[in-house]
Amino acid sequence: MARNLHDVAIVGAYHTEQAKRLDVAEPALLLDAMRGGLASAGLTAAEVDGVNASTWVSGIHAREAVQWLGGHPCWTGTGSPGIEAVLEAASAIASGQCDTVLIAAAQSGEYQDHSATVSWTRPSNEFVECWGLYTAAEFALIAQRHMHVYGTKPEALAEVAAAIRSNGARNPEAVMFGREVTPEDVLASRMVATPFHLFDCCINSEGGASLVLTTSERARDLDADPVYLLGGGMDRQGMSYTAAPLFDLHGRVGERAGKRAFSQAGLTPAAVDVAEIYDPFSFEVIRQLEVMGFCGYGEGGDFVMDGRIRTGGELPVATNGGLLSYSHAGLAQMLQKVTNSVRQLRGELPDALTVPDAKVALATNGGAGALFCDALLLGKEPA
Repeated sequence: MARNLHDVAIVGAYHTEQAKRLDVAEPALLLDAMRGGLASAGLTAAEVDGVNASTWVSGIHAREAVQWLGGHPCWTGTGSPGIEAVLEAASAIASGQCDTVLIAAAQSGEYQDHSATVSWTRPSNEFVECWGLYTAAEFALIAQRHMHVYGTKPEALAEVAAAIRSNGARNPEAVMFGREVTPEDVLASRMVATPFHLFDCCINSEGGASLVLTTSERARDLDADPVYLLGGGMDRQGMSYTAAPLFDLHGRVGERAGKRAFSQAGLTPAAVDVAEIYDPFSFEVIRQLEVMGFCGYGEGGDFVMDGRIRTGGELPVATNGGLLSYSHAGLAQMLQKVTNSVRQLRGELPDALTVPDAKVALATNGGAGALFCDALLLGKEPA
């Protein structure tokens, strides 16, 4: 039977424990993620015929994970954990390559040298090793230019950081649970790379996550609340962290992805109830709200004020605490933008963070500093 993206549903979503340091071997963490995803979907390993699983340090890949599932015939994916992997798996299901896909990722044991920034902020290339360019500075270049061109205020960045960190403070699963932060706290924290203060920047942590996708037809027979794929898109403009991003070239990365996602879904940004926007730094939320069409260019700073992006506001953002407070675990954190969208729509978050009657969620990955930005729309009802 011919299928398309709208014939695919997510039936399982799971997060392992998240912490600054877990003292759990990566293979065990990945296995926990895989088992948890299957349990969330009400499926067994024998019912999976597609796998995309990986670890950051130990280098486990999908074909090894297939052996863990018993070695029966499977399609295997190679997409990076996150929206890229979800769209790849959905395409495989839609084209009949497989019927049920388990996506999982985990990271532990990477950040050992605490005298330097974490390794993924300083990849080995001629710009970084000689000149000291690192991720915070690259994202800061875009933010500073936006502030110069449009007059965006530091207070807007501080409101984003405080709103998201407040979500994490109320989430018992978050690394930063109980650590409430105000906009004043953000502005008072030490400067890292102008205009980013310490609390404008994401944390580093360890953990894992998983998703299970299957056909909409199969989803109806499972004891799980399905969440449907409505639309998705990818926008890639070069290799991440090999050259400094230029605002005029990369300041609108993600616009293509957002337009394609909304077009496929037959929706506009007004239909989105919750936005799990990728938040490596506070300004990136402002930028992505603009490129995804929630406001005009240059209007993002005003858009985030007055509680609009807080839980209970017009457009709650990063409701589990995001990368700023919940977790940033290797590449698993990109998958967690999708998993948290699913958990939000399924009503699996704490009551204080649950968006009442949420029906449509937007998840994003990446940002201008990384020269890529992906978008995925999910819904409680099929398109």
